[in-house]
Amino acid sequence: MKRLFTTLCLASILLLSACAKKGTDQFAGVDGDYVTGIPLGERFEGGANFLGDDIVKGQFSPLYFGFDSYSVSSAEMPKIQQVATALRDNSSSRLIIAGFTDERGTQEYNRGLGERRAQAVRQALIEAGIAADRIQTVSFGSEMPADSASNEAAWAMNRRAEFGVVK
Repeated sequence: MKRLFTTLCLASILLLSACAKKGTDQFAGVDGDYVTGIPLGERFEGGANFLGDDIVKGQFSPLYFGFDSYSVSSAEMPKIQQVATALRDNSSSRLIIAGFTDERGTQEYNRGLGERRAQAVRQALIEAGIAADRIQTVSFGSEMPADSASNEAAWAMNRRAEFGVVK
């Protein structure tokens, strides 16, 4: 529990520093299981890890959402089942779900929508039999796009939830 608290504190500190650097292309992303353009668990310049040293990257595909929606579509449910199966197979693993939005909307609205997306994924995993105390959520709103372009294809990639598995 102490490790999870430390990890979440580190994530909050990194988020605050990321917000201070808005306007740079530091968060330009690429396709794949990425947050801020860096795979979950890899290190930023200077050695800091995105969510801490105890996060395993790239184990699961991101879930995608419709515009202004936090409903998990039936097309995304197989991804939920894959995550649930992996968590059942490894009962000591815990999960962090990060919610993201595209750039449209205010910062506050996007942070809230990202949280609702992460919570919707969390609820789907709970309904699939995963204990609630094994799942944490965090929202980054539009701050860390997977694709920094400003068009519908990029926005679709940015409306997502990503997974980090706590070792």
